[in-house]
Amino acid sequence: MSKYFGTDGFRGEANVGLTVEHAYKIGRFVGWYFGSGHKCRVVIGKDTRRSSYMFETALTSGLTASGADTYLLHVTTTPSVSYIARVDDFDCGIMISASHNPYYDNGIKILNSNGEKMEEEFLDEIEAYLDGKFQEIPFATGADIGRTIDYAAGRNRYMGYLISLATRSYKGKKVGLDCANGSTWFIAKSVFDALGADTYVINNNPDGTNINTECGSTHIEGLRRFVVDRGLDVGFAFDGDGDRCLAVDEKGNLVDGDQIMFIYGKHMHDRGKLEGTKVVTTVMSNIGLYKALEREGIGYEITDVGDKYVWECMHKHGHLLGGEQSGHIIFGKYATTGDGVLTAIKMMQAMISRKLPLSKLAEPITIYPQVLKNVRVADKLAALADADVLAARDAAAERLGSNGRVLLRKSGTEPLVRVMAEAPTKGECQAAIDPIVDVLVRKGYAVNV
Repeated sequence: MSKYFGTDGFRGEANVGLTVEHAYKIGRFVGWYFGSGHKCRVVIGKDTRRSSYMFETALTSGLTASGADTYLLHVTTTPSVSYIARVDDFDCGIMISASHNPYYDNGIKILNSNGEKMEEEFLDEIEAYLDGKFQEIPFATGADIGRTIDYAAGRNRYMGYLISLATRSYKGKKVGLDCANGSTWFIAKSVFDALGADTYVINNNPDGTNINTECGSTHIEGLRRFVVDRGLDVGFAFDGDGDRCLAVDEKGNLVDGDQIMFIYGKHMHDRGKLEGTKVVTTVMSNIGLYKALEREGIGYEITDVGDKYVWECMHKHGHLLGGEQSGHIIFGKYATTGDGVLTAIKMMQAMISRKLPLSKLAEPITIYPQVLKNVRVADKLAALADADVLAARDAAAERLGSNGRVLLRKSGTEPLVRVMAEAPTKGECQAAIDPIVDVLVRKGYAVNV
């Protein structure tokens, strides 16, 4: 599974790397595959990109042509598709989104009937079909042709579910929401209004081309200023498809995914709710998170990057909390994928229950400076297997010792090698990654440098 589908679906520039023909054929395959012996039912959601409407139509055409009934949630979040796929007994769910990418990119994420990222074996078969290496798929005819059904009610049920998870009223709390001109533009405000918050929203006017543009969880500076200028108690920033959340405390400080996991992990641990389980992190989590968890006596596990792998570990071992530094946080009792609005609700729960501002809850964890360099390469695997590159990495790690670390990994969605270092100062981080990047350039792996 590598030509089309990465760790977070099939992603590319709309009608360049990911075309309308791809979407149609994916619909054809999904409708046929799940239609054996019964009427296939698929639920589809999309973000606010202009091309999302085109891909929705193409997918629907392919699905119905193969005999599947297609239920449209319209503009909604990835976690809502996951939730509805699970609770309403759909064969699978499809989300049309490129998450935090620019508007001209798009993606197709396929979720199984449990609301989880689809199994790789299934995606391998789709790739074979896309490449013409699979049998011909028959068209449905007559009464077997599928239908398209408006299912906005499913999105509303998901919103009701989120509201039901809040344990306390938010009355008197001034909350800022940055909706990234994306999938949460309607959902987030509706949920926080229903819970009684004084809700202040920015970047909730999508026009098809402004999703993630200088806003949302990948551009947190705007929300930081907004919280301070308006004197808000807290702010939450989401990404394009609503499966990420980063927070801003009342002083305008960023509270990232690692800090969120520590805050809520400690909140659960103090109340005996972790039940002997561990917090699941990825290799990109900050060394400061591990030191803070160890100090509190909270165990942890480390997976590869991707909330798919975090959930697989959580599901396999029964862990209740996991996530990524980028803000994909999974609360295993309530969801099977990252959920930005749910994460915001859980942060509010910790603040109100503990009667402390977010800055105080985050105070015990010290985040080490981290420098990340993305190097565009022609061949990720060859670059990461090169002996000289690995030797440069090992030498940098040895220099940092126990006070830092070096990470070298490939991107799951782009032709990039990521070189990252953590250390007590940014200067030490930079000094650690520079020699590694130099080797990548000198040996000809880097392109467009």
